[in-house]
Amino acid sequence: MGRLFGTDGARGVAITELTCETAMQIGRAAAMVLTKHKADGGKAKIFIGKDTRISSDVLEAALVAGITSVGVDVELLGVVPTPAVAFLVKKHGADAGVMISASHNSVEYNGIKLFAGTGFKLPDSVEEEIEELILDKPQEIKLKDGCDLGRVCVLADAAEEYIAHLESTADCQFDDLTVAIDCANGSASVTAEKLFTRLGAKCHMLSNTPDGTNINLNCGSTHLENLQLFVQENQCDLGVAFDGDADRCLAVDNAGNVIDGDKLIAVISDYMAEKETLKNNTAVVTVMSNLGFHTYMKEKGLETVCTAVGDRYVLEEMLKSGYNIGGEQSGHIIFLDYATTGDGQLTAVQLMNLLVMSRKSLRKLTKEIPDYPQILINVKINEEQKGKWDKVKAITDVIKEAENAMGDKGRILVRESGTEPLLRIMAEGTSEESVNYWVDIITKTVEKELCSETEV
Repeated sequence: MGRLFGTDGARGVAITELTCETAMQIGRAAAMVLTKHKADGGKAKIFIGKDTRISSDVLEAALVAGITSVGVDVELLGVVPTPAVAFLVKKHGADAGVMISASHNSVEYNGIKLFAGTGFKLPDSVEEEIEELILDKPQEIKLKDGCDLGRVCVLADAAEEYIAHLESTADCQFDDLTVAIDCANGSASVTAEKLFTRLGAKCHMLSNTPDGTNINLNCGSTHLENLQLFVQENQCDLGVAFDGDADRCLAVDNAGNVIDGDKLIAVISDYMAEKETLKNNTAVVTVMSNLGFHTYMKEKGLETVCTAVGDRYVLEEMLKSGYNIGGEQSGHIIFLDYATTGDGQLTAVQLMNLLVMSRKSLRKLTKEIPDYPQILINVKINEEQKGKWDKVKAITDVIKEAENAMGDKGRILVRESGTEPLLRIMAEGTSEESVNYWVDIITKTVEKELCSETEV
């Protein structure tokens, strides 16, 4: 990817790294690039949504200043999930959409995600054009004045329109379900309770009181411990957890077991196949998906296609080959029949729909899916270390040694994060002892060579 945009937009520590000046420049350049081919010649319009971070209001102001300064109107959506921006842009015929969020990251981070008027995230080529305008050709950005400036207004019912859309995707009411819902003190806090209550579920709300500083703080899809305990103690049928911008969903069964994105894709794909709605009998996943997922899918007579890590690559494959479900182990799942991007609450609706229609518990549905031992370690790296790990002989040698030792009974995957300064080290295989051993060896080698910190 380029110099400003990673695999999921621009992201960094808000204000000091992802500065107000950068946000304003992105607003100007994006507005020019995304609206330059407006067919009717009228004034263009860009929607802006945001999550609950304290910095989101600041960056919103900077983006508004940038967009309107080049003569493009802005319509503010307020706090909404990322997929709501994608949905509303397409529904209302806006020229583009912006979401201010750093997703699952902690409060000090923030990000800017861009959507085309189609509701899809921008392809690399368009992001590169925006970057080039900002970094190499700033003189081509033409400011407006007087009556040619853009105007700012508010789409008052943005969240309500989105909730109604999600509600319409359910085949039934969820009257018999008791569910615990962890909103990560993020965007789902303004939509989830209304949505699932309307669908008839008895809802217990967790982490749904954002204060600007507590987004993803020991809650949400990256911290499931409280949800697991709550589900068991309160005898819920299941729990669901979203991340800060609600484009991801992970679940917990009634026994407190975590049901990750692989398992959600597997059981929902199987249900879709039974309904004859699974296009090409195939689900799209990434190389991070557990071997147990592939085993289950094969036993069910279903096909899988693997892509590089990142929802943009999953989506590219889905669009190219005509598939309608795909996603990541992290819970970022795309239902192309209903949405143009990953949607955590849509995933939860489809899951609960399956539970009601099948009359089976989540535990019963997922117990057939084998879990191969898989360990993922994140090693923190500095900016100057990015892009260097695979050029260090000691690191590449130990990875090769591990791959040879595990053979066809496992695999090793080492990659840099596209959104954070991390090196991700994953091992998976039939032997937990072997998996633990090789992850430990590779991690220690990376730490020795790059002098980094490690987190599980």
